Amino acid sequence: MLFRITVVLLCVLCFACQSHAPKETSHAWAMVIHGGAGFSKKGSLSKEKEAEYHTILNQALTRGELILKNGGTSEDAVVEVIAMLEDSPLFNAGKGAVFTHDKQNELDASIMKGDDMNAGAVAGVRSIKNPIKAARAVMNDSKHVLLTARGAETFASSQSLEQVDSSYFFTQKNYDRLLKILDEEKDVGLDDEQQSDEKFGTVGAVALDQSGNITAGTSTGGMTNKKWDRVGDSPIIGAGTYANNATCGVSCTGHGEYFIRYAVATDVSKRMEYLGEGVGEAAEHIIHSSLKAAGGNGGLIALDKYGNIAMPFNTTAMFRGFVRPDTLVTLLYE
Repeated sequence: MLFRITVVLLCVLCFACQSHAPKETSHAWAMVIHGGAGFSKKGSLSKEKEAEYHTILNQALTRGELILKNGGTSEDAVVEVIAMLEDSPLFNAGKGAVFTHDKQNELDASIMKGDDMNAGAVAGVRSIKNPIKAARAVMNDSKHVLLTARGAETFASSQSLEQVDSSYFFTQKNYDRLLKILDEEKDVGLDDEQQSDEKFGTVGAVALDQSGNITAGTSTGGMTNKKWDRVGDSPIIGAGTYANNATCGVSCTGHGEYFIRYAVATDVSKRMEYLGEGVGEAAEHIIHSSLKAAGGNGGLIALDKYGNIAMPFNTTAMFRGFVRPDTLVTLLYE
C-alpha cells in the first residue's frame, strides 16, 4: 500500500510559491481546491472551527483523489468535490450561501474543460441544490454557456437535477450577518461593497486526470447584501474559471468586479502561453502585482498540465489545499 503524507499548516511559509516544480517533474494526476479568500484577524477562528474546515477540505480532497487515482475524469472529480463543498454550510456556496439585500439566496457556478474548451455556467439561481451540477449540464447538454435565474432553473429541472425550497439555504449566522449590515446601513450609510470582504466562502477546484485533461470549476453564494441582481466573476468563463490543456486550469475567489475587468483566470493561461511563464510565476504576478495594483483583493488556484500547483492570494487568508499521488496538503489560512 502506498504511503501518503498528510500535512496541515496553519502559518504558511509563502506556500503559494510551492508550484514551481520543474516541468520535467510530471504528475500522473493532481487536484487543487479553495474555500474562498478574504480578510480575517489572526486567531479569529476557534480551534474547533479550524478543525471543521480542515475536516471538510480533507474529505473533499480525498474524494477527488479516489476518482483521479482510479482513472476517473477531471470533470467528474471537479463536480463531485465542488458539490461536496456546496453541501457544507461552512462555505459561501450552495447550502452556506449568503443573503442578498432582498433576503434571498442567489447562487452562481461555472465549469470548463481544457481538452475541447467547452464550458457551462449558471447565475442567480435560487432553487438548484448543487449549482455546479447545473453548470455541468449546461456545458454537456445544451448549446449555450451561461444560463441565468429562472431560465437556468427550468433547464436544471428538465435535466432532473435536484431542486430545493429556499429554506434549504437558510443559515442563521448568514441571516444575522445580513440584518447587522442592514442596521449599519441605516445608521452610518455603509454600502454592500464595504461589507463584502468579511466573508470567506467561494469554492473552487481544478483537476488533472490520467488522460492529461484539465477541468476547472467555481461555485459561490455571491456577496452579502448584494443589490440589483449583481453577478460576480464566478460564473464568468475567463474571469472566475478557465481551463486549457495546453497551459493550465484556474479557479478564482475575491472581489469579482476586478476579476471580471482583468479577465484574471484567462490571464494566467495567456501569460504562460505568450510569455513562457510557469503556472506559479504567472499566478503570483497577477495576484500580487497587476491585480493588487488595481485595487483588487482575492486569490486563485491553478494547476498546469504537469500537475504543478499555484495558490496565491493577497488577502489575509484563503482556505486551500491540494492532492497528488502520495501527498495531501491542506492549508487553512495564512
